[in-house]
Amino acid sequence: MLKIKSQIEKSFESLKEQCNFEEGNILVVGCSSSEIIGSKIGTNSSYEVGETVAKTLLDLCEKNNIYLAAQCCEHLNRALVVEKEVAEKFGFEIVTVVPKPKAGGSFATAVYSLFKEPVVVEYIKADYGMDIGLTMIGMHMKHVCIPLRLNPNTIGETIVTGAKIRPKLIGGARAEYL
Repeated sequence: MLKIKSQIEKSFESLKEQCNFEEGNILVVGCSSSEIIGSKIGTNSSYEVGETVAKTLLDLCEKNNIYLAAQCCEHLNRALVVEKEVAEKFGFEIVTVVPKPKAGGSFATAVYSLFKEPVVVEYIKADYGMDIGLTMIGMHMKHVCIPLRLNPNTIGETIVTGAKIRPKLIGGARAEYL
C-alpha cells in the first residue's frame, strides 16, 4: 500500500502543478481498485486499496483547501460522494443511496465512511479531475474539459490521467482570446 500511496501523492502533485488549484474548488476522482491490482474494472474490488486511495486523497485535498468528490461505479450510475456542506454550498441534489464495494465501489465506499457528513449526489461540475483506472470522470467536469498527462501515469497496475477545465471560447472569427 505504501507504493500506491506514493504514486497517488506524486500524481496529485503533477495534477496540482498543471492546474494551479484554487481554494474551494472541486476535484472529482474516479477509482477502480480492481484495475489498480491488475484486474478488469468491476471484477475484483479491494476495500484495502480503495481505503488507501481515499485516505491519501482526503489528506491531500484538505492540505490544498479543495473539495473531494468520489465517483461511484456504474451500478450507482456514477453518482458521487461529497460532504453535505459541499452539496449545500453548490446546490447539488442529494439522492438516497449508500455505496458498497460491489455497488458503488471500494473507493467511494471508503470515502463515504471517512467523511464527516457524507451524502451522495447524481451530478456535479468539477474544476479538476483524476481518473484512476479508466472510470470515465468527464461527465462530471465543467465545460471545457482538458485531459492532462500525469507523472507518474500509473497507480498500481493501471493508468491515471488528470483533467482541468477552461472557459468556453465563443464569438467566432472576430473574437480575441487571452
